[in-house]
Amino acid sequence: MIRLAVAGMAHPHVTYVFSELPHRPEVRLVAVCDPDPANLAAYAESIGDVPAYADHREMLDRHDVDVVAVNGVYVDRAGVVVDALGAGADVIADKPLCTSLAQLSTIEEAAAQSGRTVSVMFEKRGYPVTLAARKLLDAGTLGDLTLIASTGPHTLRHPNRPSWFFTADYGGILGDLAVHDVDMVLALTGARDGYVVGASGKGAYPQYPEFRDHGSMLLSAGAVTATIDAHWLAPEAGNGNGRYQMRLVGTRGTAEMRWTERVLEVATHDRDTWLEPLPAGHRPAEDFFDAVLSGGRPEVGTAESVDATRIALLAQHSADNGGTVEHWKI
Repeated sequence: MIRLAVAGMAHPHVTYVFSELPHRPEVRLVAVCDPDPANLAAYAESIGDVPAYADHREMLDRHDVDVVAVNGVYVDRAGVVVDALGAGADVIADKPLCTSLAQLSTIEEAAAQSGRTVSVMFEKRGYPVTLAARKLLDAGTLGDLTLIASTGPHTLRHPNRPSWFFTADYGGILGDLAVHDVDMVLALTGARDGYVVGASGKGAYPQYPEFRDHGSMLLSAGAVTATIDAHWLAPEAGNGNGRYQMRLVGTRGTAEMRWTERVLEVATHDRDTWLEPLPAGHRPAEDFFDAVLSGGRPEVGTAESVDATRIALLAQHSADNGGTVEHWKI
């Protein structure tokens, strides 16, 4: 039996963990915590009658747990991750894992000392479109990958956001939203070094002077050049965040990964445009719990979680410092 604790419910992505539990009779939720009573109340149905705490340290002191799911206020996540690792637990975390490079270093050190796993839920890896695109790349259908371009629109709906979201506790848009696509670039290319340049700005919401609502980066990843943008300016009247998509350009063909539409459009030098059949996808927390229960290693382990987070934070650092060129190596 795997004993699970949930530390923080500051973002709806905590439902990724709660929704996995009906599929996992071997995983038992034993405790939860959040300093905000409103968050505990919002997820009361999912929590059930397990003990709830305001402080994660009290929760960890009172319960022996095997896995801690971290989903609190962004700037506080690093401390919770380090404490969970120190308590001997594996960690499954929402993105962003943390908000600064200094915090990331403490997580990396704690993971190495504990021997436990930190896994960020980079759920785009498990989308049907992604699985089909990776199969095409592995088969050589697109040739050698050369260019990647992705976009990540989001609706802000700011009256529903907590106040911390518009302060330094947020950490930055590239560290938050663009990290998904950084992880995708690393997964698709296998790149081990490169450089990144970031930019961000304000286009709206003057009532939040610290909040940058759009950003982009140029990411050199081995032989591949990627451009990634993300923003909080998607039309508020729209149903959902907008169209998440990534274009892959290879030496023999191109693939349009339209995640929102669940479409993979492909064309090559040998064949005109077609829609690639899609396999079944994976739930966001599925692979992690498969690995924990089998004693194996999740696809997104500590190295993958740290690497993508570091590059996104370097891009954010670049954006915050006038577009400096930040080199990275895995």
